[in-house]
Amino acid sequence: MRIPVHQLPHGLGLDLPAAATAHAAGMDLPAAIPEGEIWTLAPGQRRLVPTGLVLAIPPGFEAQVRPRSGLALRHGLTVLNAPGTIDADYRGEVAVLLINHGEAPFELRRGERIAQLLVAPVASWTWLAEPTVEALGDTARGEGGYGSTGR
Repeated sequence: MRIPVHQLPHGLGLDLPAAATAHAAGMDLPAAIPEGEIWTLAPGQRRLVPTGLVLAIPPGFEAQVRPRSGLALRHGLTVLNAPGTIDADYRGEVAVLLINHGEAPFELRRGERIAQLLVAPVASWTWLAEPTVEALGDTARGEGGYGSTGR
Protein backbone atom coordinates (compact mmCIF):
# COMPACT_ATOMS: atom_id res chain seq x y z
CA MET A 1 0.00 0.00 0.00
CA ARG A 2 1.29 3.49 -0.81
CA ILE A 3 0.10 6.33 1.42
CA PRO A 4 0.38 9.94 0.26
CA VAL A 5 2.28 12.11 2.75
CA HIS A 6 2.89 15.85 2.88
CA GLN A 7 5.64 17.46 4.95
CA LEU A 8 4.67 20.77 6.48
CA PRO A 9 7.25 23.59 6.49
CA HIS A 10 8.34 22.87 10.07
CA GLY A 11 8.91 19.21 9.14
CA LEU A 12 11.09 19.85 6.10
CA GLY A 13 14.56 18.41 6.45
CA LEU A 14 13.41 15.55 8.65
CA ASP A 15 13.47 12.02 7.28
CA LEU A 16 10.11 10.49 6.46
CA PRO A 17 9.16 7.62 8.77
CA ALA A 18 10.66 4.34 7.63
CA ALA A 19 10.69 0.76 8.86
CA ALA A 20 13.81 0.10 10.93
CA THR A 21 13.99 -3.57 9.89
CA ALA A 22 12.57 -5.72 7.12
CA HIS A 23 9.82 -7.12 9.37
CA ALA A 24 9.03 -4.06 11.49
CA ALA A 25 5.30 -3.54 11.95
CA GLY A 26 5.54 0.21 12.35
CA MET A 27 7.52 3.26 11.36
CA ASP A 28 8.99 5.74 13.83
CA LEU A 29 7.55 9.28 13.91
CA PRO A 30 9.94 12.22 14.34
CA ALA A 31 9.57 15.24 16.59
CA ALA A 32 9.25 18.31 14.36
CA ILE A 33 10.21 20.85 17.01
CA PRO A 34 12.21 23.92 16.01
CA GLU A 35 15.90 23.43 15.27
CA GLY A 36 18.06 24.18 18.28
CA GLU A 37 15.19 24.02 20.77
CA ILE A 38 15.01 21.47 23.55
CA TRP A 39 11.58 20.67 24.95
CA THR A 40 11.76 19.30 28.47
CA LEU A 41 8.98 17.11 29.83
CA ALA A 42 9.06 17.07 33.61
CA PRO A 43 7.84 13.96 35.43
CA GLY A 44 4.04 13.86 35.10
CA GLN A 45 4.01 16.48 32.31
CA ARG A 46 2.28 15.90 28.98
CA ARG A 47 2.83 17.72 25.71
CA LEU A 48 1.50 17.58 22.17
CA VAL A 49 4.49 17.12 19.88
CA PRO A 50 4.20 17.94 16.16
CA THR A 51 5.58 15.59 13.50
CA GLY A 52 5.30 17.90 10.50
CA LEU A 53 3.39 15.20 8.62
CA VAL A 54 -0.06 15.13 7.01
CA LEU A 55 -1.25 11.74 5.76
CA ALA A 56 -3.97 10.54 3.38
CA ILE A 57 -4.93 7.20 4.92
CA PRO A 58 -7.01 5.16 2.47
CA PRO A 59 -10.69 4.46 3.24
CA GLY A 60 -11.08 1.24 5.19
CA PHE A 61 -7.85 1.83 7.14
CA GLU A 62 -6.62 3.79 10.13
CA ALA A 63 -3.18 4.79 11.35
CA GLN A 64 -2.33 4.01 14.97
CA VAL A 65 0.15 6.05 17.00
CA ARG A 66 1.81 3.85 19.62
CA PRO A 67 4.62 4.24 22.17
CA ARG A 68 8.19 3.28 21.40
CA SER A 69 9.17 0.51 23.79
CA GLY A 70 12.70 1.79 24.42
CA LEU A 71 11.50 5.25 25.46
CA ALA A 72 8.92 3.66 27.74
CA LEU A 73 11.40 1.26 29.34
CA ARG A 74 14.35 3.61 29.77
CA HIS A 75 12.60 6.93 30.41
CA GLY A 76 8.93 6.26 31.24
CA LEU A 77 7.93 8.26 28.16
CA THR A 78 4.77 7.03 26.45
CA VAL A 79 1.84 8.05 24.28
CA LEU A 80 -0.92 9.18 26.63
CA ASN A 81 -3.86 8.17 24.45
CA ALA A 82 -2.25 4.98 23.14
CA PRO A 83 -3.06 3.94 20.63
CA GLY A 84 -3.95 7.25 19.07
CA THR A 85 -6.12 6.89 15.99
CA ILE A 86 -5.76 8.77 12.73
CA ASP A 87 -8.94 8.31 10.72
CA ALA A 88 -8.95 7.98 6.94
CA ASP A 89 -10.76 11.31 6.54
CA TYR A 90 -8.38 13.34 8.78
CA ARG A 91 -6.14 15.74 6.87
CA GLY A 92 -4.49 17.67 9.70
CA GLU A 93 -0.99 17.32 11.09
CA VAL A 94 -0.13 14.13 12.92
CA ALA A 95 0.82 15.08 16.47
CA VAL A 96 1.82 12.83 19.35
CA LEU A 97 0.52 13.32 22.89
CA LEU A 98 3.49 12.33 25.05
CA ILE A 99 3.57 11.98 28.82
CA ASN A 100 6.56 11.49 31.07
CA HIS A 101 5.80 8.78 33.63
CA GLY A 102 9.48 8.58 34.51
CA GLU A 103 11.29 9.94 37.56
CA ALA A 104 13.52 12.41 35.70
CA PRO A 105 12.90 15.21 33.19
CA PHE A 106 13.12 14.08 29.56
CA GLU A 107 14.76 16.31 26.95
CA LEU A 108 13.27 16.14 23.48
CA ARG A 109 15.12 17.37 20.38
CA ARG A 110 14.25 17.86 16.72
CA GLY A 111 14.14 14.65 14.72
CA GLU A 112 14.02 12.38 17.75
CA ARG A 113 11.88 9.29 17.17
CA ILE A 114 8.97 9.73 19.58
CA ALA A 115 6.33 7.14 18.63
CA GLN A 116 5.48 4.39 16.18
CA LEU A 117 2.94 4.62 13.37
CA LEU A 118 1.09 1.51 12.17
CA VAL A 119 -1.57 1.25 9.47
CA ALA A 120 -4.36 -1.26 10.03
CA PRO A 121 -7.66 -2.22 8.41
CA VAL A 122 -10.85 -1.03 10.06
CA ALA A 123 -14.07 -3.03 10.08
CA SER A 124 -17.24 -1.00 9.73
CA TRP A 125 -20.40 -2.01 11.55
CA THR A 126 -23.91 -1.01 12.48
CA TRP A 127 -25.85 -1.75 15.66
CA LEU A 128 -28.52 -4.40 15.74
CA ALA A 129 -31.13 -2.83 18.01
CA GLU A 130 -34.74 -3.42 17.04
CA PRO A 131 -35.52 -1.19 19.01
CA THR A 132 -33.50 -2.89 21.77
CA VAL A 133 -32.07 -6.39 21.75
CA GLU A 134 -33.37 -8.03 24.92
CA ALA A 135 -30.93 -10.93 25.24
CA LEU A 136 -27.42 -11.30 23.87
CA GLY A 137 -26.84 -14.98 24.63
CA ASP A 138 -24.79 -16.62 27.35
CA THR A 139 -21.05 -17.37 27.30
CA ALA A 140 -18.81 -19.30 29.68
CA ARG A 141 -17.31 -16.01 30.87
CA GLY A 142 -20.63 -14.23 31.33
CA GLU A 143 -20.34 -10.87 33.04
CA GLY A 144 -16.88 -11.53 34.50
CA GLY A 145 -14.90 -8.34 34.01
CA TYR A 146 -11.64 -6.91 35.26
CA GLY A 147 -9.39 -9.71 36.50
CA SER A 148 -12.05 -12.39 36.21
CA THR A 149 -9.87 -14.67 34.06
CA GLY A 150 -6.75 -14.41 36.21
CA ARG A 151 -4.21 -11.86 37.37
